Amino acid sequence: MAKRHFTIDVGEEKVEVEGYDYQKVAIKYLMKRRRSLLFTKDPKKVETLWEKLPKKITVIGSKDSKSYNISWKRVGEEEFQGARFVFTLSEA
Repeated sequence: MAKRHFTIDVGEEKVEVEGYDYQKVAIKYLMKRRRSLLFTKDPKKVETLWEKLPKKITVIGSKDSKSYNISWKRVGEEEFQGARFVFTLSEA
């Protein structure tokens, strides 16, 4: 199966990506955003990045588009107890 072209819309920016599935493309994008939070050492910059995290994401394909609601938490409370900046994705 070949990769398809998707556009990720988070409100303030649109990003062109390639992938196989709507949800997997969204998760890959959100993991990159999470990784930038984890590796930032400056507390002020972390707070700025935390405020700018998307709460809703739309993945637009060639025929269809899907929207997801994202709930972010600073420390994991469910499956990954000690993980920082975890998110859950639910279809809107």
